[in-house]
Amino acid sequence: MSISPPHSDNQTVILGRETPLKLDCGVTLDAISMAYCTYGTLNADKSNAILICHALTGDQFAASRQPVTGKNGWWEMMIGPGKVLDTDRYFIVCSNVLGGCMGTTGPGDIDPKTSKPYGLNFPIITIGDMVRAQAMLQDHLGIKSWFSVIGGSMGGMQTLQWASAYPERVFSAIPIACAARHSAQNIAFHEVGRQAVMADPNWQGGDYYASDKRPTAGLAVARMAAHVTYLSEAALHRKFGRNLQDRDNLTYGFDADFQVESYLRYQGINFVDRFDANSYLYITRAMDYFDLVEDHGGSLASAFEGTKTRFCIVSFTSDWLFPTSENKEIVHALIAAAANVSFVEVETDKGHDAFLLDTPEMFKTIDGFLQSSAKSRGLIA
Repeated sequence: MSISPPHSDNQTVILGRETPLKLDCGVTLDAISMAYCTYGTLNADKSNAILICHALTGDQFAASRQPVTGKNGWWEMMIGPGKVLDTDRYFIVCSNVLGGCMGTTGPGDIDPKTSKPYGLNFPIITIGDMVRAQAMLQDHLGIKSWFSVIGGSMGGMQTLQWASAYPERVFSAIPIACAARHSAQNIAFHEVGRQAVMADPNWQGGDYYASDKRPTAGLAVARMAAHVTYLSEAALHRKFGRNLQDRDNLTYGFDADFQVESYLRYQGINFVDRFDANSYLYITRAMDYFDLVEDHGGSLASAFEGTKTRFCIVSFTSDWLFPTSENKEIVHALIAAAANVSFVEVETDKGHDAFLLDTPEMFKTIDGFLQSSAKSRGLIA
């Protein structure tokens, strides 16, 4: 007989009423709203639960229809009966991060002190804050230890934070295409995106919620710039090359004459319908502040000292946003900490976004790791 919460495309819980969440910036939040989705059935001893941590522009709808766009879940290829994250075997949880805009408390929510949306009065958050909020959800669900925590990009950062801060709560961890700290290049790209948002006159200093105008142009440009970093040069060339929209009707102006221009504009326009501009500012800043090395006295190995968590690190050959070299730094630190770690560099020209796409070698790697971990955990014979 199932004892899991019923499957729902979107559940919401209020956390922190008894023990408020103290953020790294020193501010305390109570009565945090957290939105999450679950898939599969929680077993009797609650040992089969997997937490999925989403990336910067992701949400809790990992395998559910996104209510704003109507599109399928962003990791539907991975989650479901018989798939890598097998819902016949595992209980999958995916929550919207703190600072988000799909049901978890963020800058677009009401500040109880003013009865108006927080806007820039929302406190600065970190990856550590996001994970502490997720730990409160874990407690709410009565799950003592995740069978696995898994995520790519910013989700990988959260996975590393989980394994470092709560090793006793994480049996296995799968950080994909990430790093132990953001590079100067990545901080620079984020700053370009934030400045694009803040330069939009409709941003109004972050206080645009009561207005009929939103900083959609600035946010679209931020998304366009970021999206370029998610792809590789080979992928862009394969998809678009220098192909024109209509060779016989060039505008000889600044319309989207090239197919790649049209593609990026499409990405930008569609993004603004489902994402809040202020959330974009806050979440990119959280990624910038992430630094497990500095947080542990300059030694990444110290972040995992004595850990019993099993690790599987995955990187992609064409990912220049979080290159293999940065993933290997994590591997070397885990080896130095005497951790149980495996590493696979997947050959692909799909760039950073490969973890969201049909990447068979990644599927095979993660499936094999989970099968081995499930045997060690006693979930399968």
